[in-house]
Amino acid sequence: MPVVSVMQAQIGDRLGCDVQTALGSVLMEEGRSLTDRDLEILQAFLIPTVDIRRAGLEEVDPDSATEDNGGAATEVKLSSLQQEFVNMEKLLKRTFSMITSGMKLPVLELRNGLGALLAHIDDYNVISFLVPGGSSKEDVLLRNSVLCALTSYLLAKWNKFPEKDWLQIAMAGLLHDIGNVKVDSAILNKSGRLTNEELQEIRQHTVYGFRLLEGGTALNQGVWLAALQHHERIDGSGYPMKVRGDKIHPYAKIVAIADMYHAMTSNRNYKKAESPYLVLEELLAESFGKLDPLFVQTFIDRTTQFHYGVFVRLNDGRIGEIVFSDRNNPTRPMVSVHGNIINLMQERQLFIREVFATN
Repeated sequence: MPVVSVMQAQIGDRLGCDVQTALGSVLMEEGRSLTDRDLEILQAFLIPTVDIRRAGLEEVDPDSATEDNGGAATEVKLSSLQQEFVNMEKLLKRTFSMITSGMKLPVLELRNGLGALLAHIDDYNVISFLVPGGSSKEDVLLRNSVLCALTSYLLAKWNKFPEKDWLQIAMAGLLHDIGNVKVDSAILNKSGRLTNEELQEIRQHTVYGFRLLEGGTALNQGVWLAALQHHERIDGSGYPMKVRGDKIHPYAKIVAIADMYHAMTSNRNYKKAESPYLVLEELLAESFGKLDPLFVQTFIDRTTQFHYGVFVRLNDGRIGEIVFSDRNNPTRPMVSVHGNIINLMQERQLFIREVFATN
């Protein structure tokens, strides 16, 4: 089908295939009839060409549409943050293999790798960050740990922890699930329903993690306790020890929020990723008796501080832009879709499915 430059696309052209962002997120679906607003969005996302259906338009050789690149296929170029993210995943994977083989935790190497990653923290947005890489079960667990490191670091900073704690809290996020290396892989990778015995074994990853980290040089006690306590809840309903309130270390309270957010917004082999905005609402509900309410409120306030004009996709597939946010209800802003204002506070059946990063 014809491939044309976005600048040559016209209102009314119908897309011949999905249009994807640089890292594979579907921006517009096949069959969509382009509007003036759609053309603006395509240009904003720096989409070079589109496959279209238009009466009277002849087929174009796709190679000629990439003439500016010498006819070569366009490669996805990772940002510095994304490249360091990939490096950290590889290092963490190697670390888990070392632990499984009975070797010592390479703390200095992990600190250096984490430092290189955090050097780009200003480019990290919790909601819109596009994670490179595959989607296997192992990939998801590694990715969740690296994401937790980044998000825990921001949570520590936003909640005014002493600066000396920021890297340690990031390390706590990175290593909170290290105990999984001691869990039977058949149980860990099981896609069906777990038996009570299997569930108890999974929950033991917190104890295993604590034992692996306890006494480690260059790791403070909060890192060990975050591995042990990140599934504990303020009301005593968590595990493994059902401790309450102030008995839970502050590092663990931070990591618990990051872990829940990223677990719920990631695709797993047994469930699809949830909308980040719905997850924030669930975290708010959990803050009543289970998660630290101050930390959760700070997390919601800071992660939803987008500039007006940011593009979002609603759960019904429509793309619009945020035009107003009520700070009392930050997860339900007003969104303009083709000039029509949708108040998500009033239209509760609608919610933001995805936030597009345009930089």
